[in-house]
Amino acid sequence: MRNDCNDGAVITEHALLPVRPGQEGAFEAAFREASAIISAMPGFGGLSLSRSIEEGSKYLLLVEWDRLEDHTEGFRGSAEYQQWKKLLHHFYEPFPTVEHYSKVVTAT
Repeated sequence: MRNDCNDGAVITEHALLPVRPGQEGAFEAAFREASAIISAMPGFGGLSLSRSIEEGSKYLLLVEWDRLEDHTEGFRGSAEYQQWKKLLHHFYEPFPTVEHYSKVVTAT
């Protein structure tokens, strides 16, 4: 086990995505397309999208960024973000809250 403070380490973006029931298949297809947009952004380190077992229309998005600003300013301020929004934002009800985290403890 490692105990690490975040001193320039990866930032994790966390979002619970409440997709409109019945739209899950279309959302997943659109997300596959949108993932090519975000993965090309400076500072992007990887992502995972997981579907809830208990609530099938809820998804967990985790995105790793080199710096907080790579997401909040770089990606969100880019022209590419407008395409991301067009592909995905109409699936959400209500609109998700996005938070950012830095690792404190990891175990393998």
